Amino acid sequence: MCGRFVLFTESLLEEVGAWESITEVHAPEGLPPARYNIAPTQPIAIVRVAEETARVEPARWGLIPHWKKDLDGPPLFNARAETVAQKPSFRDAFKAQRCVIPLDGYYEWKAGEDKKAKKQPYYVTGSDGLLWAAGLWATGMERLSATMVTTDATEEMAWLHHRLPKFLTTDEIAPWLAGEALLEPSSVRGFQAHPADPAVGNVRNDYAELIDEPPAATLF
Repeated sequence: MCGRFVLFTESLLEEVGAWESITEVHAPEGLPPARYNIAPTQPIAIVRVAEETARVEPARWGLIPHWKKDLDGPPLFNARAETVAQKPSFRDAFKAQRCVIPLDGYYEWKAGEDKKAKKQPYYVTGSDGLLWAAGLWATGMERLSATMVTTDATEEMAWLHHRLPKFLTTDEIAPWLAGEALLEPSSVRGFQAHPADPAVGNVRNDYAELIDEPPAATLF
């Protein structure tokens, strides 16, 4: 799964503009501020495409289906690939409301050998700049919201967690947005991971040093 992530790049519009068939990129509400500890229900940046025009827009991280009348229940910030086409919360968005969620990296927690000790957060990045996660959007309760699709972890990342966001290669972005299923585990490879500051566990903490590897003495 993915419950915390990071987005701080200053070249988001240029990166989106390099996608296949995109001729214009707009951010009508401006670029997102640098964030180092994005949590569910908080604003995230999503990219939606109409014909050859891409729009970078803020959305609530936690899908609000069109039929939902309140925010009761846990936020729908991840959608399992295995059930996304059938589950009432996601199936309409899966059919026709696709988006891409940009990340510089994300956090995942792993237990150490001492099961009684606190889990250690790891910061994970790609090998080639931004990561692009498959997403779905909705406008329930008259607000734009989104969720991130997850799959079984790839063999490369199974050591850290059994789930992984469905990261798209640049060649897969257009097919995903056009409605292709693409629900198999990610074909993106070359992830890099290192221990992160345990302070990331507090959603109130949001600063660049969270992604740095802490001194060894503070890890466990």
